[in-house]
Amino acid sequence: MASKAIKKKSPAPKAAKPVVVKKAPKVKSTAPVKARHPRARVVENHTSKEALAKSLAAVIARTDEDTDALEGRLKSASNAQLLRLSRVTATVKQKYGNREKLIAAIGTANNKTKDKDFLAQLEKFSLPQLLDLAVAVERRTRA
Repeated sequence: MASKAIKKKSPAPKAAKPVVVKKAPKVKSTAPVKARHPRARVVENHTSKEALAKSLAAVIARTDEDTDALEGRLKSASNAQLLRLSRVTATVKQKYGNREKLIAAIGTANNKTKDKDFLAQLEKFSLPQLLDLAVAVERRTRA
């Protein structure tokens, strides 16, 4: 049998110790902390859930809907839902003005301004649904 020569490995050079850099202490910001929980945001921005429900009922109500009954339903809704409706109404008011102008904008974008059945069907939709339709139509026309 032939013997094989065994090569010894030379030891690896030792690595230098890493330099430890101390972090600077965190600086506390002086900006006021905004509320993060839905209940706290409702109270911070609208004073109470009832006040927010009352202000939303007037804007969200359709022409055939009673605002008092709608207000009662909104009072039992969650704070997160009310905040979402608040954002939707603010967006509609800023971009379109009101519900009727939003429906007219959707009809114009779809080239159905003379289609009374289509516009009547849009009247039955909720405000968030109408806003979603308007955003989808805008996205479609840009592409």
